[in-house]
This record gives sequence, C-alpha cells and structure tokens, in this order.
Amino acid sequence: MTDAHSPDLPLPVRSQELLHRLATRRSAPAQQLAAPAPEGEDLKILLELALRSPDHGKLAPWRLVVLGAQTRAEIVEKLAAMTHRLPDPVKGKAVLSKLANPPLTILVVSSPVHGHKVPVWEQELSAGAVCMNIEHAANALGYSASWITDWYSFDAEALALFDIKDGEKIAGFIHIGTLPTAPLERPRPQVSERVEILP
Repeated sequence: MTDAHSPDLPLPVRSQELLHRLATRRSAPAQQLAAPAPEGEDLKILLELALRSPDHGKLAPWRLVVLGAQTRAEIVEKLAAMTHRLPDPVKGKAVLSKLANPPLTILVVSSPVHGHKVPVWEQELSAGAVCMNIEHAANALGYSASWITDWYSFDAEALALFDIKDGEKIAGFIHIGTLPTAPLERPRPQVSERVEILP
C-alpha cells in the first residue's frame, strides 16, 4: 500500500478491474457468511482502507469496533432476552442470526464532534462512507460483506450493550466472510429514473 503521508500519491488511473467490482457489487446475506474472513494482514489492510474516507474537517467523526465471536455471542444472548417487548418478538429474535453467524463483524459508530463548524449531518455521512469503504475493501480482498442495521441499532437498552455514548449512533454492522455461492442480483434503480442532468 502507498504510504498515506507520502507527498506524491499517484493520480487516479482508469481501472477496468475497479469498475467491474463496482458494477457487480452485491450485499451478501449475513446469515450465509462463513469462514474464512479477514484476519492478520488482510484485516489490517481492510481497517486502514476503511479510514481513508471523505472527512470534511479531518475530524475522524467515527470509531470502529471489531466484534469477536465471543463478544457477539454474549450480546446476542442479552438481546434475545429483550425481544419480548418488540412489536414482533419472533422476527426480532430471528434477525439476531445476522449478528451471531458471520465470522467477522465490524461495528461502525458515528461519533460526531458537536458544536464544530462542520455540520453533524456531514460528519454522519462520513461514517456512512467508512461503512462503504469497508465493503469495497472486503470485496477487493476477496471476501463478501453485508452492511446492515436492525432493531438493536436504535433501541436504547440495546445500544448500551454496544457502549454507544450520548451523541453517537450506530452507522452499521458490517458483516464479512465468504459465501458458498455467488449472491443473486436484484433490481437496480435506472439512471433515467433517479438522475437529473442539467446543462
């Protein structure tokens, strides 16, 4: 990897490989993700690339937590005990498999600097960019990924289990691993329907 502090970073060049990856990017079903997942040098590279995200003001208004299998198992057990108070307890418990099953999960927390001239909304968008960078980095390293939130991303009691502090939000859980088969494509928005090009 190029040194991030180098004064002579290369200019972008056209990359058919990158264009192909972007054109075929597909979220993986989190419940189907299995080993292997990034570890060692691959995980180091992934985390370094995650932090090379747009960040107006150089505030780094986010933090990442790599959730190991043991930590997730303990949290899932506590979350399962909370599902009785959800509108649909059965579904609430079923979605916990997305958190329990993948071999690697990275929690991205939006942690904006309040009172700064950079609006909080821009800082929250930066956290979203970190999530997307993790997905792209995982794909580039040969893994599949799924960026999700579920009820426990917004429930006050559940948030305490993830040590989410006042003023913070969960931007996403990025689950990473390997799929047994390629994921199915889904319908995509058409450029003509969602884009306005002005003269």
